[in-house]
Amino acid sequence: MDPDETFLLSNTESVCPECLARIPAVKFAVGQNVLMRKTCPEHGDFTVTIWRGEPAFSDWIRAKIPCHPKVPKNSIERGCPFDCGLCPDHRQQTCTALLEITRRCNLKCAYCFADSGNQEARDPGIEVIKSWYESLKASGHPCNIQLSGGEPTVRDDLPQIIAMGISMGFKFIQLNTNGIRLASDLTYVERLKKAGLASVFLQFDGTNDQIYTALRRGNFLQSKLRAIRNCGRQNLGVILVPTLVHGLNTDDIGNIIRLAIDNIDVVRGVHFQPVSYFGRYPKAPVDHERLTLPDLMRLIEMQTSGAIKAANFRPPGCENALCSFHGNFVLMPDGKLIPLSRFNRGASCCEPELAESGALKTRHFVSTHWAAPSEADFSEQNSKYLLGDWDILLHRSRTHMLCISAMGFQDVWNLDIERLKDCCIHVVAGDGEIIPFCAYNLTSAKGEFLYRGSVE
Repeated sequence: MDPDETFLLSNTESVCPECLARIPAVKFAVGQNVLMRKTCPEHGDFTVTIWRGEPAFSDWIRAKIPCHPKVPKNSIERGCPFDCGLCPDHRQQTCTALLEITRRCNLKCAYCFADSGNQEARDPGIEVIKSWYESLKASGHPCNIQLSGGEPTVRDDLPQIIAMGISMGFKFIQLNTNGIRLASDLTYVERLKKAGLASVFLQFDGTNDQIYTALRRGNFLQSKLRAIRNCGRQNLGVILVPTLVHGLNTDDIGNIIRLAIDNIDVVRGVHFQPVSYFGRYPKAPVDHERLTLPDLMRLIEMQTSGAIKAANFRPPGCENALCSFHGNFVLMPDGKLIPLSRFNRGASCCEPELAESGALKTRHFVSTHWAAPSEADFSEQNSKYLLGDWDILLHRSRTHMLCISAMGFQDVWNLDIERLKDCCIHVVAGDGEIIPFCAYNLTSAKGEFLYRGSVE
């Protein structure tokens, strides 16, 4: 096969990076790489790489049977991505709902999808946040909650917000945080746990302060480690969340995973996020610096010396197959990682998956495995009645499982409306609009948001 031979794969739609108009786009293969090209009548052609190398794009993609919103808030007028609310044309229910409870932040990061801290912003009141919870309940689908911002821990009433969500029937609430207050205020961590917080989604970009200086404009490694310890004292599960930027921390991926393993009594997983160019970022993207999902899988295998293999990662069951991957591993007493997941190359030609079933499984997995194990799990593992290696593996899958995943959010250059319609991570904003994350944060090349600000 000629490595430079081009094959048209599919037609789709996207938006113009300059004016945000919806425009036609095509996906095409060049050798093992897949690119998307789109043309704006006013601003010209744009081409971006969306898949690079193995595993093969054709093996990875998965067809899904859509699950449309039970109670759509908006009608279809202008078409995707302009009718979010959700509209009847959306193809997946909400798996995780983000509530942005503040625009304030105690950092000024070089990269920030929310562009937080640029101006003083008034926090939404408790009654507004209550109405957001109510909007989610009225949408007809159960979901997990992530409290986000800005930096949510700048709010002293955060425990009250968590307790309110629990009282309204939301069983899994996670905190998206930079960890600074969690590191310095153990009493605050205790209050969060008592209120019902289950998990901490901790910004964690690397294992040395040069990385934090470049990405977060300060030396924060020790603060991150103290936050992990304080969460452990309160039996809060922690997910490390590195934003990966080419040349800044992409050579530290293996070190991050090893740190997670060393703290597996607290750290439940690592959720990598290759940088997406929306909100605030230092410069426009250069295509060869984009980290695609297969790039990241191969880097993980290489930097863990094959202890974790690219073949151990699977496409998602909930969102579009091109959005993410995940793999689960159990740390055995001898230090060996046992993979519980593997890639089934033949699955793409099988029957389409039910989108609703994928959302249900993902919600259950996250709420079960991203929270800390119970004391009963540890007690049972230490029981004298364990029979052998298989029994040990089963028990340690509850107490010593490490979930490694990645989410490749879309920006204005690589937005694929077919992917956007499959989104299951939604932001609740304004008077209860439910908006796919990548649409809500979509930013033009000139820094103009499609939704953020206009619905706040």
